[in-house]
Amino acid sequence: MTGIIHFETFLIAGILLNLTPGNDTIFILSKSIAQGKKAGIMSVLGIATGSLIHTTLAALGLSIIIAKSLVVFTIIKYVGAAYLLYIGYKMITSRMKVDANISTDANKINLLKIYRDAVLTNVLNPKVAMFFIAFLPQFIDPTYHNSIVPFMLLGFTFTTTGTIWCLVLANFSSFLFSKLRKNPTFSCWLNRVCGAVLIGLGIKMALTSRK
Repeated sequence: MTGIIHFETFLIAGILLNLTPGNDTIFILSKSIAQGKKAGIMSVLGIATGSLIHTTLAALGLSIIIAKSLVVFTIIKYVGAAYLLYIGYKMITSRMKVDANISTDANKINLLKIYRDAVLTNVLNPKVAMFFIAFLPQFIDPTYHNSIVPFMLLGFTFTTTGTIWCLVLANFSSFLFSKLRKNPTFSCWLNRVCGAVLIGLGIKMALTSRK
């Protein structure tokens, strides 16, 4: 009725793919380790939002443009890479320390920025767009006329399982490094190391091909 076929296979494959570390996982871990639990959770929510955006674009057929056009793919790739480099650079050069007594207003601003960074990092990764248009159609009945509905249902399911796993990672990693973040010196170095990791992701994305 929904146009979805082999849902059990999709669910198992989706969970296994979510368990495989990727750019999004590294981004979430970097934020969780360096900036704490709330930063990690906002990163997860941002990545989930980005995945739903990709799902919608794939359902509408817009993601095919990215897959077919080398120019569009390259532009999005370099913009995404540049944004990751920028985030990493800001983390490395920032002199701000993690402070448990940070004001509520400032905390909200920081959390919103982290959420925005996560959304843009995911949306500006053309490989994610190509993944959705390659993976999801395998589980959609080709004779089903309204392909948007199964696309959205599968994308939502995949995003939900991924979000649950990433929330576990964010909470665990932030807890693991919670005491170390209270040390101002170590906190500073955590930001620098995690910033360097994000710069590495940016370089990796810049070197990514469509294959």
